[in-house]
Amino acid sequence: MISLLIVDDHPVVRNGLRGMFSADPRFEVLGEAGDGAEAIIAGEALRPDVILMDLRMPKADGVTAIRELARRGVPARVLVLTTYDTDSDVLPAIEAGATGYLLKDAPSEELFRAVEAAAQGQAALSPAVATRLMRQMRQPASEPLSQRELEVLELVARGSTNREAARQLFISEATVKTHLLHAYAKLGVNDRAAAVAAAFSRGYLTPER
Repeated sequence: MISLLIVDDHPVVRNGLRGMFSADPRFEVLGEAGDGAEAIIAGEALRPDVILMDLRMPKADGVTAIRELARRGVPARVLVLTTYDTDSDVLPAIEAGATGYLLKDAPSEELFRAVEAAAQGQAALSPAVATRLMRQMRQPASEPLSQRELEVLELVARGSTNREAARQLFISEATVKTHLLHAYAKLGVNDRAAAVAAAFSRGYLTPER
């Protein structure tokens, strides 16, 4: 049985999701939260397998909550469930550590499958979101690496695993993987060793760093 925390600022949405999941023996709803601040407290206290997270909420938005949950070491997988699929919503959520991203108009069976996939650490993305991420990954290789991508590559160059890098940077392992994939795309490579070599050859990394 997969345990859930439902986070949404609309009570009607929370009630609907609770009823849908509670009626299925594969799931157990441990609790609800009405904003990002409540989500952080409930996530830390209840330790669910999966958190269904809305994005635009009062007090603390979904991205802030995802980052803080990861910083506190809460092991729950976060599946974003929202109305919005713009780049300004999708990319920050994925980079913050969300395991999946679905839109609220997704059929119930698709949502069930996504929760099961998220519980196993697998990505679950709606088609529209997957398309946006693919476009982001295909940016020109000449685009400079971000500061966070450089930090991840520096740790990789020193021999750190994704898990060790995540621990040192206070982000989730999934976020480390996302930053590496972005760096691969920008450097035009396909693996860690090639990314480190390319970063040294282009001057992003130096032996003194």
